[in-house]
Amino acid sequence: MSGIFDRNNQDSALFIGGSRVSGQEVRSQNAQSIANVIKTSLGPVGLDKMLVDDVGEVTISNDGATILQLLEVEHPAGKILVKLAQQQDTEVGDGTTSVVIIAAELLRRANELIKSHIHPATVIAGYRLACKEANRFIADQMAQRVEKLGTEALVNVAMTTISSKILGTYGTFFAQMAVDALQAVRTQDARGKARYPVAAVNVLKVKGASARESSYFTGYALYRPFTGAAMKRAVANPKIAVIDFDITKTRMKLGVNIVIDNPESLEAIRKREADISTERVRMLLDAGVTAVFSTRGIDDMYVKMFAEAGAVTVTRVPKDDARRIARGCGASV
Repeated sequence: MSGIFDRNNQDSALFIGGSRVSGQEVRSQNAQSIANVIKTSLGPVGLDKMLVDDVGEVTISNDGATILQLLEVEHPAGKILVKLAQQQDTEVGDGTTSVVIIAAELLRRANELIKSHIHPATVIAGYRLACKEANRFIADQMAQRVEKLGTEALVNVAMTTISSKILGTYGTFFAQMAVDALQAVRTQDARGKARYPVAAVNVLKVKGASARESSYFTGYALYRPFTGAAMKRAVANPKIAVIDFDITKTRMKLGVNIVIDNPESLEAIRKREADISTERVRMLLDAGVTAVFSTRGIDDMYVKMFAEAGAVTVTRVPKDDARRIARGCGASV
């Protein structure tokens, strides 16, 4: 038994079903290999990578975040680089390959310093100081306010981002569209600082058309049909209602028991169940509503009432879309 706890026994870690590596061996196996995988996919002339998973599904991409997400990374530093690329993709949407390559190069340089017998704490302190100086230099010498940049500069920035994506051949077309969309959602916070909420721009995907047929307009597009064929195709200056409940025949909740002695009372109950939703429809129409967006369903008999009154209805609207519509027209769900 004493051999199990021998510190000089190289195979002692195998007793617990694993192996142990440390020191220079770990640093030599750092994330440089991950950077080498995606390095050739950097830039507008970067190469695409073909990845095949365990079930045989093939993915072809030159996006750094996509490639790293499909890789099975076991090295601790490599996992950090994968999370770094995912965070970059979430916050910025571009530059995922660049941040991984830069981070891997910093690790390689740090490893060279450690080989020269410089303590890791000293290397970390130097990197933190360099980060502060780099941020100060960018803020003082390179950064410019968006208000000072013309539309042409913004389009060029968008074209740089799009050039390495699948829409690179339509760079000018989509770059101008992206700039127009973000300028349309420009807002100001409480301190008067300009904000451009990307989440306020809705992208509607329709299959079967070419990329050149894409268009931008101010408003909100929803890929849902009207519930009635007899309804108008267009409504000018609508009064919109966004609801989060069914307009169906009202039914009593589970667990409610009613004991009746007269069959006529049963018919009266059924009639009242139908009248409750009818009253809701009339309340909406009396308020002047001409467009109803519901996150749930509307029965055909109530759709007919809306159509006869000249109103349009859309059902099964996703809740995120319903909130955006409500926010855009000043309503509440």
